Amino acid sequence: MKIKLNKQLLFVIPAIIGFTEAQAQKKTTVKEPGINVSYFDNKVKPADDFFRFVNGAWLDKTEIPSDRTSWGSFNELLKKTDKDALTILKEASKNPKYKSNTDQGKAINLFNTILDTVARDKQDISPLLPYLAKIDKVENTADLQQLLVEMEPTGGIGFFGVGVGADDKNSAKNSLSIGVGRLGLPDKDYYTSEEKDTKEKRQKYELHIARMLQFIGESPEESKENASKILALEIEMSKPRLDRVERRDGRLQYNPMTVAELQKMTPAINWNNYFTEIGFTKLDTVIVSQPKYMKALQTILSENNVSAWKEYMKWNLINGSTPLLSTKIEEANFDFYGKTLTGAIKQRPREEKALQTVNGTVGEALGKLYVEAKFPAEAKVKAEKMIKNIILAYQNRINNLTWMSAETKVKAIEKLNKITIKIGYPDKWKDYSKLEIKGIAEGGSYFENVKSIARWGFQKDIDKLNKPVDKTEWYMSPQTVNAYYNPSYNEIVFPAAILQPPFYNYQADEAVNYGGIGAVIGHEISHGFDDSGARYNADGNLVDWWTSGDLEQFTTLGTALADQYSALEPLPGVHVDGKFTLGENIGDLGGVNAAYDGLQLYLKENKNPGLIDGFTPEQRFFIAWTTVWRTKSRDEAIKNQVKTDPHSPGMYRAYVPVQNVDAFYKAFEIKKGDGMYIEPEKRVKIW
Repeated sequence: MKIKLNKQLLFVIPAIIGFTEAQAQKKTTVKEPGINVSYFDNKVKPADDFFRFVNGAWLDKTEIPSDRTSWGSFNELLKKTDKDALTILKEASKNPKYKSNTDQGKAINLFNTILDTVARDKQDISPLLPYLAKIDKVENTADLQQLLVEMEPTGGIGFFGVGVGADDKNSAKNSLSIGVGRLGLPDKDYYTSEEKDTKEKRQKYELHIARMLQFIGESPEESKENASKILALEIEMSKPRLDRVERRDGRLQYNPMTVAELQKMTPAINWNNYFTEIGFTKLDTVIVSQPKYMKALQTILSENNVSAWKEYMKWNLINGSTPLLSTKIEEANFDFYGKTLTGAIKQRPREEKALQTVNGTVGEALGKLYVEAKFPAEAKVKAEKMIKNIILAYQNRINNLTWMSAETKVKAIEKLNKITIKIGYPDKWKDYSKLEIKGIAEGGSYFENVKSIARWGFQKDIDKLNKPVDKTEWYMSPQTVNAYYNPSYNEIVFPAAILQPPFYNYQADEAVNYGGIGAVIGHEISHGFDDSGARYNADGNLVDWWTSGDLEQFTTLGTALADQYSALEPLPGVHVDGKFTLGENIGDLGGVNAAYDGLQLYLKENKNPGLIDGFTPEQRFFIAWTTVWRTKSRDEAIKNQVKTDPHSPGMYRAYVPVQNVDAFYKAFEIKKGDGMYIEPEKRVKIW
């Protein structure tokens, strides 16, 4: 997923004094089977429907939980990990040494204030009243600018936002970027498409806005009229934005300008004053992510439709605060964003939602405890060996490419060998010493604690701007079930929580591990060489290192893969967007290929275990991959996913990549006429 920090994630879907790896080695992992044959459908031949063969019994007996919109291996592991982390957090909360000034105490305080629904219901909308009063006082652009200045450190209130991160052209330097304003629907397509289902959701969104405005005191008539104003303004704000495919191109979002140049583009805002007042002094250059949007913003502000601005800001305020307020407001919010948009039936347990907030804000505070309790050092050692094997396999594959010139191969291998590998947890934990999170007994509330976290994070951005990029920093907590590639850092990152079955079982045979976490490792490496990541060089800079002929060949191969996925139709009339999902699909295809070759290197160096559960190592490899991506999803979730998620639906990730791998055909004796068969000349081979 392309975001400001340029991370590519595996899915789109946070002190113990004296802790050492020697202590971690004492932890044990419950032995689990590498492959669960009870999930198979033996009535189906693997050559005809490999997804069904591997997962058929699981698909037949599994119901999507009512608090989820999809369910599969990833979700099962996330549920287990959340249970483990909650147990650890609750045990820590009983320990008197974790006071409010400790990192763990801050995580505990936040968690407890989230769960204090009695206080939240009593407060109702009162935390919003001071902000609503300030919005009501806005009469012109000068007033608007002052309010934007005041609100930016606590998350902003729409129109645009700023952030600090590694400069795309000089990854050792931090730069300030300015991005587009916040919208209530998840993608531009929801505002501009005339497709029937999308139009219906847009109409329901307008009704939802009206409903939410009534919580802050607007009458039904007022709220209906104002909801119409808000939607009209958001439609205008959506039109000049890059679409979902364009946003994947870092070159389109790297537009450095002097403050004076930005002033000419959007003169309605006094940018020198704005940046100075929010804390960025002596600023000469800013990265404008979407100039077309900033030009359109000038038109919007010049129209001086103050009443529409104010309603839009009120909507931003309440929409961004719904999880922090009363349970009735939270439930109303879920009715639209949960039920209507994604087909959810009920909300997830409150403790699980509270944990996700902790993970996403002060996750490393809890991560220290999680790692000590759940991450054996042996798992890290074995994963490091596997990664080295897969990188070697990747290098061999690059050297053997027929479509790439020797000149470009040298640079590709340089980039491959410069990849930084992070496994398990950071060497240096985040410093939360300047963050204050009050407990319930100290008068703390969920709303104020979140504002405090926002101010702390914003101050970190101010501090970062004049310092070199710290490439030791992690952007996921150890208890996060995910992985990512960051092109600006040229790094692959695997938090401790993903190094568990079914992705990784250090007690299982290596064929299963290579098909699980091995292919995930290959997937993340491949993001450095997908259509987006390949634009960054070995040092993480947005620099063209390709010959023109090689780039043309690469683009042609990418188009063939995109076409393959665009033909997929998960629901009648709903197609996968092959161009939008291209980066993730290249990641899956490259990952499977590299991991398979890595397994062959392993088998040459070690004794081949032969048949296990009746399957060869090669068969177990492909079975493990398809097990990892077993998935069931609700219809509304799939409709939303194809519009907003750069990953293809899980069932396609399970089998489409392997259809392009010749070794898969050999492993299961797949022949012309079989359901899984693709003509050799139509199999896409990139990395």
